[in-house]
Amino acid sequence: MTLTIGKFTPFNTVIHRLDARVKLIGLIIFLVATFLSYGTGYMNLVINGGILVIVIILSIISKTSFLKLFKSLKAMWMMIVLLLILNIFLPSSSTGDFFFIGEVKIYYRTIINVSFILLRLIIVLAETNIFTSTTKPMDMTYALEWLFSPLKVLKVPIHKFSMTISLALRFIPTLAEESERIMKAQASRGVDYRQGKLKDKVKAIISLIIPLFISSLTTSSELTDAMEARGYNPDSKRSRYKLQKWSLRDTFGIIFLAVLLTAIIILAIYRFDLFTYLGVSLPKL
Repeated sequence: MTLTIGKFTPFNTVIHRLDARVKLIGLIIFLVATFLSYGTGYMNLVINGGILVIVIILSIISKTSFLKLFKSLKAMWMMIVLLLILNIFLPSSSTGDFFFIGEVKIYYRTIINVSFILLRLIIVLAETNIFTSTTKPMDMTYALEWLFSPLKVLKVPIHKFSMTISLALRFIPTLAEESERIMKAQASRGVDYRQGKLKDKVKAIISLIIPLFISSLTTSSELTDAMEARGYNPDSKRSRYKLQKWSLRDTFGIIFLAVLLTAIIILAIYRFDLFTYLGVSLPKL
């Protein structure tokens, strides 16, 4: 299964029809909301859980495959889960309430922190997946250029910068597909990526990295030739065949994001503790 982050899927949903600038602002707000602190570890977990629910709803509306994203990253998840388990059994902090698994002391603080880190990672991946799956590469470039437009005062080449980021995101799924194709070709020649000694595994990885590196250089060269053949000049004044038009749904989107931003700022500043208000007794962290 290939990686889905960065691959535009042409559906006709409300989120697909939103202005790219609204979606970019929304991505930034959700990322800020994810990394803010809301007081206790329990409140951080609850609020980020609420953000995850909103992200899942947006995934359903935009028809982006939430589960396929994480299935495609199963190799990375195995490493992440292993690191999280090690953090639980070998905690960096030994304060607060705890319980025992056999003879091993497990702290509630460690479990909450590990769950919080995992939840943050899931939200960030899902948010990025929604943005890249519902936004065309050229629309993404336009939105990034609009966001960085104040930097024109400092003579920063924002168009080049935006185009570079857009192309980098666009070619993530292309490189993933190419690496999968090379792995299958090498496997048909007897290369084993899973079994064997460490020396054999290193050789197998090198047999993947070198062709992938050469293929990436070839693809970038072909892209450069194609852009030059179409008269692309990054230093000239750009014009657009299709202009972005602001609509009523974009206004509603901005209002929703403004309300969300206001709510997370209030929660981050005042650090409202829901469990204390409800009188719920929880283990001390």
